[in-house]
Amino acid sequence: MGMGCTRAVERVCAAAGLLQEAPSRFERAESVAQGGVLWALPALLANGLLRRARECFRLPPGFYSLTQILVLLATMALARVKTLEQLRYQPAGEWGNLLGLDRIPEVRTLRQKLKWRCEELGRAARWNAVWAREWMAQPEPGPALGPTFSADGHVRVCPGGLTKLPRHYLARQRFYKWATVDYWVNALDGQPFLSIQQAVDPGLVKAIREELLPWLEANVPLTAEHQARMEADPRVPRFTVIFDREGYSPEWFLELQKERIAALTYHRYPKGDWPVEEFQEQEVKPRDQRPGP
Repeated sequence: MGMGCTRAVERVCAAAGLLQEAPSRFERAESVAQGGVLWALPALLANGLLRRARECFRLPPGFYSLTQILVLLATMALARVKTLEQLRYQPAGEWGNLLGLDRIPEVRTLRQKLKWRCEELGRAARWNAVWAREWMAQPEPGPALGPTFSADGHVRVCPGGLTKLPRHYLARQRFYKWATVDYWVNALDGQPFLSIQQAVDPGLVKAIREELLPWLEANVPLTAEHQARMEADPRVPRFTVIFDREGYSPEWFLELQKERIAALTYHRYPKGDWPVEEFQEQEVKPRDQRPGP
């Protein structure tokens, strides 16, 4: 029986409720469209693409499994297919080869499965937090700073006039345009932990205070060694946040100090040079020379 006939039988069984999900079966093929994205799939799996997914998401019995849906969304991102609507113009059979299937789900089916995944509010955020906690548990950059994160805002221009968005200043264009602002929390090496979209930009200070810091306080893991350092030295912070001069606020820095949160930024209105005695020599090793985990 050929692959197509086998898949047809499986679809009939799925419609009758006799098949919960179709297994992925890969066969030798040549000239597969977008086949190069499979080179990145092991890296995505190593970073936890499917790990804990079944703990956070559930799908009703059907032909396409949760694993296949997640891999399809990952391959879409790698192939620069940014929306489900754009998937209508892709060859379904060729993309099915990437999943070990005869074809990928139709856009209508994919929308329904994503709707089932997101029925419970906050489920995707919990999955994101699971990933972030595992990544943040990696070795710290230094005992003095503790866990260190970079927070920054990025203006995203939204063309069109169906929705009246506020105007934001684009520094690279020196012009105001309709846009939203995304606030990101990353590790120093660029690992992404959290992204929050703001249609109405409250400013970096308010976004960090009301959105980013509560999430960090709830999810940043503190090792026993770091907790011991905090107990031995009251100047050791729980974690450190790095941001640009938009977040410069001495009043807010005092609030962070009371919460034992350190901030690294630069003066919005610098005047004169800092005293030389405030600087100390530090030995810094390149990342490729640091000991591994």
